[in-house]
Amino acid sequence: MGDKADVWQGTLALMVLKTIEMMGPQHGYGIARRIEQTSGNLLSLNYGTLYPALLKLEQEGSIASEWGLSENNRKAKFYKLTRTGRRQLEKEAKAWEQTTAILERFLSPKEDPA
Repeated sequence: MGDKADVWQGTLALMVLKTIEMMGPQHGYGIARRIEQTSGNLLSLNYGTLYPALLKLEQEGSIASEWGLSENNRKAKFYKLTRTGRRQLEKEAKAWEQTTAILERFLSPKEDPA
């Protein structure tokens, strides 16, 4: 557990939105497990970070929630992507693709730009 990284600031909303887009409506525990699973268990997701992020995304209109029953018949809040959330996901994904492309230029320079 000590070798797991924390989720980078600014990436959690993108990971949550992408997880919901890929898997459909999910409860918080399912979202957390899927993010950790997708990272190859290299990320550690703190629930004290996840639930405020879900609340913020809901207040922004990116996700909506409704109560339902989980796989083990327990009451759980399920989150689904809204139209606003789809637009936010597209915008943030493009921004991260651009950021990683820029970082790649620094980490693996092909030639001297001068």
